[in-house]
Order: sequence, then structure tokens, then C-alpha cells
Amino acid sequence: MSDKRNKRTEKLINLGIYGRKGSGGITAAEIIALALSLIWILGVIVFFAFAPAGDALPQPAPVIFVMKFLAIFLPIAVIWVGAMAARSSRIMRTESARLQAAIDAMRQTYVAQAQSGITGVQPSVEKKLDEIAAAQKQTETAIATFSTTRTQPATIKPAAKPAHDNSDQTNLALGTTAEDLAEPISTADFIRALNFPETADDRDGFTALRRALKDRNAARLIQAAQDVLTLLSQEGIYMDDLKPDLARPEIWRKFAAGERGREIAQLGGVRDRSSLALSSGRMRQDAIFRDAVHHFLREFDKAYAEFASIADDLEITQLSETRTARAFMLLGRVTGTFD
Repeated sequence: MSDKRNKRTEKLINLGIYGRKGSGGITAAEIIALALSLIWILGVIVFFAFAPAGDALPQPAPVIFVMKFLAIFLPIAVIWVGAMAARSSRIMRTESARLQAAIDAMRQTYVAQAQSGITGVQPSVEKKLDEIAAAQKQTETAIATFSTTRTQPATIKPAAKPAHDNSDQTNLALGTTAEDLAEPISTADFIRALNFPETADDRDGFTALRRALKDRNAARLIQAAQDVLTLLSQEGIYMDDLKPDLARPEIWRKFAAGERGREIAQLGGVRDRSSLALSSGRMRQDAIFRDAVHHFLREFDKAYAEFASIADDLEITQLSETRTARAFMLLGRVTGTFD
């Protein structure tokens, strides 16, 4: 790598990047022009020295002088015009090479910074997402290891059983899963989980996230949101940096009812041009990102329709301020949901 940099630096020096080496002095074209001029002058001298004297022309003497002057110096002027054109062409090629080298250097710097941003020092949000992923794996392991308890109705009084009697398991229908036994997630926990934990010490956030992951529909949305947030962070797009225009709760209810297009255009409140351009470019170039975005939008659509049927206006407003909702606003604009 260092050898390539040294060769590149030497090339830039030869092109004149540092101190413009080679821009001054006499060039080959000027040496040729000077030689041709001297040859022409010597030829003119020889011609006038050895040419036989002829009859005088009838034209006046000033006209003869002008014609002789043009015959002697016009070829020399043409030679030097060509030399200057060659010099200008060389300068233009040099400047073009300098510009191309500068563009290449800027591109390499940008790529190096982008790579260092992904593989080097991780931003705080990316670290947060990694911590969330680790917590989610721990939660899923705990769910698989420990059985979920369910509160018995007050009207049912189970009979006394021996300490090691497992007959209560026979009362469960075949195919009953841990999600069926879990209590429905509350709207407060659902909203808190969609915003993800603020820090590694955010116990309330992780508690809400664990509760949400026990709900099948909420867990699918959270996983889809985590995937797109991770992919967006690779482009330097973080939801905390976005300041979208918030829409009224009735607009969100129209979306939950199935409205699309201009009727819910206010939901696309993200105006950050850089984030929109980067997301749109990634959608066109990266099939994995495109599939993740469409999957996230489908999961958000289904989960939000169920949430809006039981939530009040205040809870809808609180959900619209979460990181997941901001990702929906951004990606919804990119995919044309609000057009």
C-alpha cells in the first residue's frame, strides 16, 4: 500500500501537483519552433544574397517592402503560433490530469472514511443496536428455557395437587405455544419497545423490549425495524438525527384504515434530503436492503392497524415519535407510499 502511495505521489509531482514541476522552461515544441525559425531566416538570407537581380517591379516601393516583410516574417509567426498551441495543449492536458488525480484522491479519502466508519469506531446508535440484538437473543433463550406463567381466572379454583403432579399440562390443547400463553402486550410497552432502549443502562426500555418480544406480531415488527435501522446506520442515517413533521392522529388512523397516497401524505414528514437520497440510492442498488425495507413496511402496516384499533390519540402521537415510526416515515417516502 505504501509503494502505491509513493508511486502516486511521484506521479502527482511530475504532473505538477506539488510546486507544478515541469510548467516552466523551454519545451520540445519551442525548441523545434526556434530551429525552424533559424532555418527559415538562414534560407531567406541565402536567397537574398545569391538571388540574381531582376527587373524592378512597377509597384511602389512601400508595397514591395510590405510584401518582403510578410514573406520573411509570416512563416515565422505561423511556426510560433503552432508552438504556442502545442504549449497550451500540454498545459491543458496537465491540468486535466491534475483535476483527475484530485478527484481520485477525494474518492479514495471518502471510501476510506466510509470504511473506517463501518469497521472502525462504531457510532453510539450502532453500539446500541448491537446491545439490543444481544438482549433479544438472551430473551429468546430465556423464553425457550423457562415456561411462561399465566394468571388463572378468579372464578376457577384448581383442586389441590401433589407437589410433583404435572397433570395441569394435560389441560392444554395440542399446538399451544408460549406466545398463546403470554399476556397481551400493553400499549405503553409496545410504544416503548418500538423506540428501543436509549442506553445500555435503560432497564425500563429493555424490560419493555423483552415483553414485546413475547408477543408474536410485535416481535416480528421489532426484528424488521432492527434490520432496517442497522442497514440505514451503514449509510450514516440515524433516526435520532431526523426531525420529521408530526402528523395529526386522525391522519394516522386513516393509514390504519387502509388509506394510501395523498390522503396520508402528511405522514411522510421526513424532509432530510441527504437521508432520502442515500436511502433511495441504496434501494436501487442493494436487493437485500430493498427486501428488508418492504418486509418492514408490511410488518409495520399490520401491527399498526391492530394498535390503532385500541389506542387513543395520545398513544398514537407517542408512537409516531418513536425510532420505528421515523424509519417508516423515511422509507415510506422513498418507496412512494405517500405519493
